[in-house]
Amino acid sequence: MEAGLAPDPDGPEAPIVIADYDPQWPREFEAEKQLLRVALAPWLVGSIEHVGSTAVPGLASKPIIDIMAPVHTLIDSRPAIEALKRLNYCYAEYRPDLMHWFCKPSPQKRTHHLHLIPLQSRLWRERLCFRNRLREDEKLATEYESLKKLLAAMYPEDRQAYTDAKDSFVREIVADA
Repeated sequence: MEAGLAPDPDGPEAPIVIADYDPQWPREFEAEKQLLRVALAPWLVGSIEHVGSTAVPGLASKPIIDIMAPVHTLIDSRPAIEALKRLNYCYAEYRPDLMHWFCKPSPQKRTHHLHLIPLQSRLWRERLCFRNRLREDEKLATEYESLKKLLAAMYPEDRQAYTDAKDSFVREIVADA
C-alpha cells in the first residue's frame, strides 16, 4: 500500500523502477527512524514502523523506504509538517483525510516516503496487516513482486495508476486476514 503523489510543478517525477531487494533497506529505515523519533516526539503516540515492500526481506521494490509514524490525530499533528522540513521532507496533500504524506528529498528523487497516520485507524491496521502477511508468506510475496514488476512496466511514468492497479491485490490480502 504505497502512496502516489501529484506531479510537482517544478519538474517531472522519477519513473517507477523495481529493484532487487537490498539488505541495506532495514538499516536505512533504522537510521531514519532515529531522526524521526526526535523530530516527531511531540506528536508520536507509538512505534515508528517500516512498511511497504522494502520492509519485506527478499522482496523486490521501488528503492524507497516507506515509513509509518503513529499520531493521535491529523489535526493535532499538523505542526509536524513544518518540523519535518528540517529533515528535507516534502509534504503533499495526498489523501489528507487519512494521513499527512511526505517524500524525501523531492518528488523527482525519492529515497523515503513518510506517512503520519492516526494510531489504530483502519489505514494503520491495514498497512501493518499487509506487511506482516507478506513477511509470513513467501508465495504471497512472490505473487506481489510479480504484480509490481508487471505494473511498473505498464505504468512507468504514472505512480497513481501503478498504485491503483495494486489495490485489489492488497484489499484481498487484508480482507483474508
